[in-house]
Amino acid sequence: MKRPDGFDPAAGPRPERQTRSAASTPVDRTGVTAEPVAEQETDVIELDAARLRPKRPGAGAPSQPSGSKAKPKSASASSTPARSSKVGAKPAATSSAAATATATLEHPDEPEDEAFLTPREAAKLRRRHERQEIRRFTARKRGRHRPWVIAAAILGVLIVVSLAGAYSPLLAVRSIEVVGASRVNQAEITEALSDQLGRPLALVDPGAVKAVLVGYPLIESYSLESQPPSTLVVRIVEREPVGVLQSGSVYTLVDAAGVTIERSDQPIAGYPTLMVTGGPTSKGFVAAAAVIRALPTDLRARVASVSASTADDVTLTLVDSPAEVVWGSAEDSAVKAVILAKTMAATDPSQVNQYDVSSPSAAIVR
Repeated sequence: MKRPDGFDPAAGPRPERQTRSAASTPVDRTGVTAEPVAEQETDVIELDAARLRPKRPGAGAPSQPSGSKAKPKSASASSTPARSSKVGAKPAATSSAAATATATLEHPDEPEDEAFLTPREAAKLRRRHERQEIRRFTARKRGRHRPWVIAAAILGVLIVVSLAGAYSPLLAVRSIEVVGASRVNQAEITEALSDQLGRPLALVDPGAVKAVLVGYPLIESYSLESQPPSTLVVRIVEREPVGVLQSGSVYTLVDAAGVTIERSDQPIAGYPTLMVTGGPTSKGFVAAAAVIRALPTDLRARVASVSASTADDVTLTLVDSPAEVVWGSAEDSAVKAVILAKTMAATDPSQVNQYDVSSPSAAIVR
């Protein structure tokens, strides 16, 4: 009896279906019929094989010569599922075979034992990759510090070059120049400092120079200057005389500190006579010297003498006038000098007996 689809069970299986089934069923070399592997399972095996195989550092797609194609060792390895000699073989063997076949297809020119990395090579590759990542992540920080590093290097080079030049014989002292000496003999000072010749400018001994200049009482202060390439300049500030102290028939020219500048048996012209009580160490002398130093040059030249017994009773006498000037203390001496000059210009000094500027706010003319 036939079925609705026209199939007759009594007629048996159709020859076409038997032939097609036999042709589509894979047979192993031993003659045992193997179960076909599903297409999805084959794709998973190939994916696992590609993932398990480590790539070589820097290796890209395999190069092939132009006009030729690499022949795989087994053409049916990637297209035909792996077969086992036994029915129901474990999938691990199939995965291993597929991985080997895929590795051979990707690198057909490499030997089969070089397709995988040794643990040592893998560790070396990992360390190199870590170093590259560290350099990549710290590139911005290194770039931010680079200008400072360059500037510090340039500064260091300049310092080294400067020190090397300063201490070299090229910058040795070959001449000594004395500036500011009028009462002191310049040639004598130059000769006394001759032991500094031949020394580098940076190695001039200030102690030795001081030991020489201390022997000249007329020198109040000094300074040393180096003028490359080979000149040492000695700038001298001499003591400024303020007046003459008379002791019997001896006249001594002194400065504001009471240091003797010159002695003579004759009166020394151009300087006022100091008539003070107690000598150069007394308060009267200090006040009188301060008043003389505060006077302008033209007014100082008109002062004949200065007398003081204390710090508050300084009195001046003039060369061209019988009038005396009551100065008082040395305070506000600059203001008192201006007021005195204006008062003397407004009056006739020959007709005045006294100018009192002890109080700068109210000058008195008598």
